[in-house]
Order: sequence, then structure tokens, then C-alpha cells
Amino acid sequence: MTHVLCRPKPFRTCEDETEFRQIIQILMTSTALSPPVFSIITVVYNGEALLPGTMQSVLEQTYPQIEYVVIDGDSKDRSVDIIRDFATKMPHLRWLSAPDRGLYDAMNKGLQMATGDFVWFLNSGDHLHAPDTVADCAALVTAKTGVLYGETLLVNEARQPAGTMSELSTRRLPARLQWHDYLGGMLVVHQSFVARRSLAPLYHTDNLCADYDWCIRILKQSQASVNTGIIMADYLMGGLSKQRHRQSLRDRFAIMRQHFGLLPTLLAHGWIVLRAMGHRVTRRGKGRY
Repeated sequence: MTHVLCRPKPFRTCEDETEFRQIIQILMTSTALSPPVFSIITVVYNGEALLPGTMQSVLEQTYPQIEYVVIDGDSKDRSVDIIRDFATKMPHLRWLSAPDRGLYDAMNKGLQMATGDFVWFLNSGDHLHAPDTVADCAALVTAKTGVLYGETLLVNEARQPAGTMSELSTRRLPARLQWHDYLGGMLVVHQSFVARRSLAPLYHTDNLCADYDWCIRILKQSQASVNTGIIMADYLMGGLSKQRHRQSLRDRFAIMRQHFGLLPTLLAHGWIVLRAMGHRVTRRGKGRY
């Protein structure tokens, strides 16, 4: 069979050509990458002292494509009043106040409410580092970006900086983050790990290190994990796993064994212990974090 290429017919009128060009322009525009929407999620329970600063750091962002989700665990203090007050200034704020079964149950509620392209957890007491932090991250997003990650500044209750996580701990941010990098422990602080929502599973609610497992599961699916090269969050030192350290170690071991196997997990823990001992010697006489 012979295929004959048909010569396109000339435009009959100027209106025909104009309509054709408008259609082409619409098609070209629709295929362009639209600005990503970031769903920032804050969970809080009786956090009246810390919540305002966290919400203010979100309010001050220069990037417009932000959905803010706040999950309150039926607080008995003024937390809900604070949320209501910020809601008058933040049209894209969505919030819920109800009893929950713990931190990760509350975080799951936030995930289920989120509608943005990326999810970013910023717990009560933590701040976005600067007003242009989200804008800087958004500028790095491509169609393949699954994770954005960066540095974390550790601060005390007076908001005084103690140093970045890379400066104070044994962990260093890699140029290209991969899931097996987590064999050495929680490499990126959760508040500086932003995931594409379509890759983000719900958290296990029975493990203190569920955020560690969550990051690994996401990285296994991510096509491109981007080091932003900036400080993304100010992290208030402390936290649930710090307060229940022994249980968190057992929970972390279980997660590592699941993802990496028993022998690699045992060898990794040997290295972690040696690394920690060396780090303690180098920081002797310096403040704890």
C-alpha cells in the first residue's frame, strides 16, 4: 500500500490562522511545568508557647504556592485560639483539632489532608529558616524531583543557634542522597526532607523512628533527590525520640533490619558506635545538643 502525504490546506482567513496559533499556544502552555504547591504540615499538642513562631515562619514565606495544614491533638491550652488567629491571615490554612493516638497518627492525618505536590513537615517549635526558603526549593523542582533535602540549623529554646547538623553531628549531607545512605542512621533531619506527595506513604504508628522508615521508603521510589544547598529548617533540639532514647534505638534497629538485612545492620551498628565514640572525644568540653 502506498502512503500519500497530504499537503496541508492554506488558511482560508486570518481568523483561521489566529485560531490555529491560539490552539498551539494553549497546547504549549499546558505542557509546561506549573509552579509546585508545597503542603507544609504542623502537628501540635498543648503548644501555645512554640506554635506562634512556627506558624509565623510559614506566614512570612515569599513563595505563594503554599498550602498550610495544622493538626492539633485536642489541646487544652490556647493552641486552637492561636490557629484561629492565624487563619484570618492565611487563606490557604486548613486545620483540624481532635484527639489522636500519638505523633505519627497526627502526622498521618496531615498527610491525608494535604493536596499539594510536595509535603513538608514542620513540627511545633521548628521554623522555616528564612522567608525565601520555600521559594529557593521550588526553583529547583523538575518533573523528576522526588525529594528536596538540605541542611538543618539546631537551636535551643531561646532560638540561639548551636550550629548545623553537619557541624554538630557525625552526619554529612551527600551531594546525591540515596536510600542506602540511611544504613548509617537518620542522615537528613525530617524537617529538611521534603517529599513529593505521590511518593509519601502513611507512617507506622507503633515505632518511634517511623520518620526514618518513611524517608527510606520514599527514597527507594524517588527518581531524583535534590540537595538544595541551603539551610531549610531551624530545629528545636530535643524531640520524642531523644526523650525515649533506648526505645528509639530498638525501633531503629528493627527498621534497618527490615530494609538492609540483619548482617549489614549489625555491621552498621558497630560502625555507628565507633563513630559516636570518636565524635564524643572531638566534642569533649563542648555543649550538648
